[in-house]
Amino acid sequence: MKINHLNLTVTDVPATQRFLETYFGLTCKSSKGKGFAVMLDSDDFVLTLMKGNEVHYPKTFHIGFSQKSEEEVNKINQSLKEGGFNVEPPKHLHRYTFYVESPGGFPIEVFY
Repeated sequence: MKINHLNLTVTDVPATQRFLETYFGLTCKSSKGKGFAVMLDSDDFVLTLMKGNEVHYPKTFHIGFSQKSEEEVNKINQSLKEGGFNVEPPKHLHRYTFYVESPGGFPIEVFY
């Protein structure tokens, strides 16, 4: 069995869409104004974004993007820094990893 899709409520759909396209390679397949977008990854996983005014995810909630190497993790980390995002350098914890807060109000883990 394979998970097909996930819906996230976000504070800013267009900004979150651009963020996921720019830094994580997702593509937008359809959208409805500023309130809804359908994103796809390279494995056809569907991520939908819906506008919400007040978004409160649990403290430990996050989504993760697996990378093929530590170098890929470092590359994304550097790209986010250059894009003005506040990210700590990757660390060897449970994996080689770092976290970034998305413009939509949810954290993302990037790891190898």
